[in-house]
Amino acid sequence: MYNKKEIYRKLFTVVTPIAFQYLMMSLVSASDAFMLAFMEQSAMSAAYLAVQAAFVYSLFAGAFIFGCNVLAAQYWGKGDRKTVEETLAITMRYSLLVGALFSAGALAVPELIMRVFTAEENLIKAGAVYLRTVSPSYILIGFTQAYHGIMKVCDRAKLSTYIASAAVVLNIVLNGLLIFGLWIFPEMGIAGAALATVLSKVFETVCVVKAVADRKCPPLRIGLMFRGSDRQLHRDYWHYTVPLLINQLGWGGGVTMFSVIMGHLGDDATAAYSIAGIARSIIASLCWGIASGVGIILGGMLGRDELESAKKAGGSFVRFSILIGAASGVVILALTPLILRVVTLQPQAQYYLKYMMLMASYYIIGNSLNSTIISGIFPSGGDTRFGMICDVVTLWAVVVPLGAVAAFVLKLPVLAVAAILTLDEFVKIPAVYHHYMKYRWVKNITRDETPA
Repeated sequence: MYNKKEIYRKLFTVVTPIAFQYLMMSLVSASDAFMLAFMEQSAMSAAYLAVQAAFVYSLFAGAFIFGCNVLAAQYWGKGDRKTVEETLAITMRYSLLVGALFSAGALAVPELIMRVFTAEENLIKAGAVYLRTVSPSYILIGFTQAYHGIMKVCDRAKLSTYIASAAVVLNIVLNGLLIFGLWIFPEMGIAGAALATVLSKVFETVCVVKAVADRKCPPLRIGLMFRGSDRQLHRDYWHYTVPLLINQLGWGGGVTMFSVIMGHLGDDATAAYSIAGIARSIIASLCWGIASGVGIILGGMLGRDELESAKKAGGSFVRFSILIGAASGVVILALTPLILRVVTLQPQAQYYLKYMMLMASYYIIGNSLNSTIISGIFPSGGDTRFGMICDVVTLWAVVVPLGAVAAFVLKLPVLAVAAILTLDEFVKIPAVYHHYMKYRWVKNITRDETPA
């Protein structure tokens, strides 16, 4: 039976640790940017562009994990622990494989990767140093993120947050020590920021392994990773994961193209865009936490056949996401004067940053609504296709072409280009809400038997 007060109590129980984890992860990027900015603006810009490789990898890993969560949340709600463990093994297989490929690429051809994002030689050279040093982290991220995803589904969100937050704190401390050469450590600059990331991921991996050994979260069935698993479950996994993967790559590729466009407009544009993006990510942590929590809660309800209650809860979550987005926009506006005083940038970059923060304040409203519906509500019932179509069409048929034409053909001012790149969330709202109201996501996708 639907109980609004109980639903929101459960939402905040799930969301609080997840949102805090997103916040802590955003703080790593912020610490990299702010510390490197004290040394040299170009080092900060190079690191921001180099981190886009990690962002692209996160799109693959995110799709694998989201696909896992679609199934695992419903099977966990149903009480089928065995299928949850099998789903984890499938997820880990692909997450580690792609992580290994990205690690090899960053180690072998970092300059080639950097040339995708910028044509400025100083940024390419510095970014290549970062990528080569950070390369081991991708395979470690593949392991830890798969486990963070399953922990949230299996009522271990707090444990996931404790581990991830401890790793973030270590990363930030190591950033200071290795970037500036404090205490007994050498001054490594941008390479120090990369090494700090690797060491923190090693620590995070050890913590996850210990949690598994202590039986605080589901075990990893190594045999299932290598010899295969339940064929029907494997088909179900890819049925929901493929649209998510296309969605992730389409959306993430579009967002990466935003960085490519701004990266070719000069160091000042890149620096301002990176700081605005980091600030927006920090404030958006709550929005993303809500989207993740909504998916887990609704998935559990649908797995228990509480279809009408899930439908009512979905409506409450949609309204709540708009409120949270508006409040987040106000926070961004309030923090803008402080950020402008704290960040050390060239005068032109400071000017760009001021107005990019204004753009971030309204962009986050649409982002909060769309992430809750597309990344939370729709996948909770296995509806992963619509988000794929919506994001890919919006970005690649509308916003990316408009941004590219504005920047390279019409040669509009930097701020005009940046404003065009904020249109994606608002272009798709009518289609997203119309699809939501069809309620095709309100269904139980579990199976009573999954024959081999």
